[in-house]
Amino acid sequence: MNKTIERYQKREKDPALSIKAVDEALQNVKEDAHSMAKKIDFLEDSKRKLLGNGLEPCSLNELQQLENQLERSLSRIRARKNQLFWEQIEKLKEEEKRLGEENANLREKCGMQPRNSTSPTSELEELHIQTMEVETELFIGPPERRSTKNPSIK
Repeated sequence: MNKTIERYQKREKDPALSIKAVDEALQNVKEDAHSMAKKIDFLEDSKRKLLGNGLEPCSLNELQQLENQLERSLSRIRARKNQLFWEQIEKLKEEEKRLGEENANLREKCGMQPRNSTSPTSELEELHIQTMEVETELFIGPPERRSTKNPSIK
């Protein structure tokens, strides 16, 4: 304990030691601030490029990397969006089932006959199947020339 007190008193008496420590700490803070400023500049430049601005100095390789990064991001965004859609669909199906049961209970209380038709979900699925059976004609190529005056010219 006495040695610690002696070292403290020695440092307090020698201002050069305390100034040196402060200078070192200040230099470390300056280096950290400079490093952070470089990181901020890099991140701002990356953000501009992701938004499609400031692309003029980019090489073909940099543009390809940027495009790949955007495609990966878009893929993750779409996956998350689809996940949310499926979760919402499941919640709506549960709500439909609950409301159907509630409707059946209310019909029973009122002395009404239960619905004999298919459920709304089945009707929608049947409609979807019907719309999937559409025939279309597709012609790829230049349009045919048709002339009413001279049928031999095509």
